[in-house]
Amino acid sequence: MVDFPGRFSPRRFYTPIEELEIEDFPGFAGRRSKAALTLTVLWGTTVVLHLVSWGSWLVLGLTALLTTHALRILWGRPLLPPPPLPSVAPESLQVADAIAADRALTIASSPGETWPYVSLLVAAKNEETVIEPLVAALCQLDYPACRYEVWIIDDNSTDGTNQRLQALTSRYPQLRVLRRAAGASGGKSGALNQVWPNTKGEIIGVFDADARVPKQLLRHLVPLFDRAEVGAVQLQKSVVNRAKNLWTRGQQAEMALDSYFQQQRISLGGIGELRGNGQFVRRAALAQCGGWNEETITDDLDLTLRLHFGGWEIQFLLQPAVGEEGVERPLALWHQRNRWAEGGYQRYLDYWRLIAQHRLTPAKTFDMAAFWIIQYGLPTVALPDFVMAVLRHRLPLFLPLSSLALTLSMIGMFCGLRRTRQQAVWVSAVQTLWGNLYMLHWLVVIATMAMRLSVRPKRLRWVKTIHLGSEDDFQIDLP
Repeated sequence: MVDFPGRFSPRRFYTPIEELEIEDFPGFAGRRSKAALTLTVLWGTTVVLHLVSWGSWLVLGLTALLTTHALRILWGRPLLPPPPLPSVAPESLQVADAIAADRALTIASSPGETWPYVSLLVAAKNEETVIEPLVAALCQLDYPACRYEVWIIDDNSTDGTNQRLQALTSRYPQLRVLRRAAGASGGKSGALNQVWPNTKGEIIGVFDADARVPKQLLRHLVPLFDRAEVGAVQLQKSVVNRAKNLWTRGQQAEMALDSYFQQQRISLGGIGELRGNGQFVRRAALAQCGGWNEETITDDLDLTLRLHFGGWEIQFLLQPAVGEEGVERPLALWHQRNRWAEGGYQRYLDYWRLIAQHRLTPAKTFDMAAFWIIQYGLPTVALPDFVMAVLRHRLPLFLPLSSLALTLSMIGMFCGLRRTRQQAVWVSAVQTLWGNLYMLHWLVVIATMAMRLSVRPKRLRWVKTIHLGSEDDFQIDLP
């Protein structure tokens, strides 16, 4: 019998969820007021720094500090993932090594004693073009069928999604289907919250309806939960229709950049983040966080912070990757990125007090602050910085920080492409150049989002991304 001693042992120390409630700035209730105050402070500080003689020195000092942190990130050495669990696929039992064959047969014959139970969740609405291949992939993983379940939450679809799901239930015994009533609240978060308390898994995984799930995924993923402090794992995401046009090629380069910095930041004790599709959460950690937050438009980023506040670690699995469709049209990309930017910005507004109170470790607090400056701070102050530079006939004050951000993006994207794609160096270099040109849209997205969030009342609205069921080839490259 194969034994996994110590796996899924309960945590003894954690932050009670009652202490993770959203706090307001003194005298500023609601996200709009906090966003307006933040924008006023950032713009006002930018103007003041242009007017004082020591403003440029302050920016240079901040640049030097962040450069030191950037060098540490670039030199970081991610830990190698633990060995995957043995395969239980029938073809894998035909091996030459007698010991390996006996081990595989033992595992296949006694899964109840050796394999943790996993629950896989998918919230789907009007996904008839992609739901059948997704269910087929999830129900045929190289993992004992009696040790995992698949839940599809049909969010009152009006197309043929429900009919297709009902037909699939007779084919796959581990498939469970729940149809939500019309008018059910909470969007994706509400759908997941309605189901996860009824699941049996020690590990709960979440996929989008357009996910391409490799057969060997769970065998590589489950060992990462051996360490008791690991509360969640995020998979690398790959764009399956990357060859469609320049927009999808840019998104593939963007995913490679994100994968690289996820690994590097985690290696230094920084923040690991969930990305929605391909996120796996330990049941005890999710219960501590009270499930998914239904009052945010990016539940994955919100859960990320709640897990870290609770003392959990989030790991990243580079291979195998989970595939998803890239957005093929500029307008759809604009709407999607605005939602991502707003959700990421909201979590700083929601949890500012806990961050300021150092509820994270010093390494995580500094890492989060550094990336906030680069991801949100610089784009937000770009407009007043440019206006003041024109009025005073000088270069933009934050040019050194912007140069650092561009350098980091270039290096990180190139290294990320080299890690995630098996291709020639010159191909990665060309993709890096286009990827960084493509990434410039984030400057406009974040700058306009920060202003819009400050003046316009926000209503929670979950906007569905249309999935086309791309037939592009999706290759999983294993190390």
